[in-house]
Amino acid sequence: MEHRSLGFAIFVHVAALGVALTVLAPLGWLFVMSVSSPADLSAKPLHWWPDSIDLSRYRQLLTPETGAAFLASLRNSIEVAAMATLGALLVGIPAGWAASRNPKLGWTLGAVIATYMLPPVALSVPLYLILAKLGLLNNVFGLALVYLSILAPFVTWLLKAGFDPIPRDLEQAAAIDGANLWQLLRIVILPLALPVVATALIFAFLLAWDEFFYGLLFTSNQDAKTLSVAIADLAGGRVSDYGLIATAGVIAALPPVAVGLLMQRALISGLTNGGVKG
Repeated sequence: MEHRSLGFAIFVHVAALGVALTVLAPLGWLFVMSVSSPADLSAKPLHWWPDSIDLSRYRQLLTPETGAAFLASLRNSIEVAAMATLGALLVGIPAGWAASRNPKLGWTLGAVIATYMLPPVALSVPLYLILAKLGLLNNVFGLALVYLSILAPFVTWLLKAGFDPIPRDLEQAAAIDGANLWQLLRIVILPLALPVVATALIFAFLLAWDEFFYGLLFTSNQDAKTLSVAIADLAGGRVSDYGLIATAGVIAALPPVAVGLLMQRALISGLTNGGVKG
């Protein structure tokens, strides 16, 4: 029995190590490319580690004098992703709770989720006309509204699944004690659903941060161009600096990683404290 347990533990650790290497190896190589000189990147055989560390690309992208366009795109992406994520949570929390507590609303949620079956290009013309009518083309707020239309159904569906297991007896007890709807959500529902709320926030931010098609379609200059579009522009020339593209990729990965680390605390806190206090 002990041998079987030891063998299973070894298998689990080897499998976890394999998954970690599969996920982290491309990121590690991206970082190596970002600090490699052009000679190291073009050397044959390939250098797995550069002869000397070259940080000039980071200075090029992060210095206002040489990287103003990149920094503007980085700022736009942060603003758009933050506004769209916050809006999706503000819409998704009450909508998800209402759908969870009223099964008759389930068909409406299903109908909204069905819009995900449509390719983005099918919605591009009506969205473009709406933004043009409102004067929100090439506008950070307008792009955030477009992303909100993508994120809100997904966040609502995810939060509904998190609200379903919460006993309704807790809500009834809070209502008997005189809690109104806002107090019910803030004091009873959200603390118990904190892990799924944090999960929804992470996924919503990642979806908004990585979105490319609408960001390309609805922006034309640095007023609203997002980071994914800016990185594509770096790769669009006839002669591409692959080290510079890798550097932009490393920088672009930092905000989602920071959000994930911050929300990890919320996930753990919700899992450890999400019980009923006597």
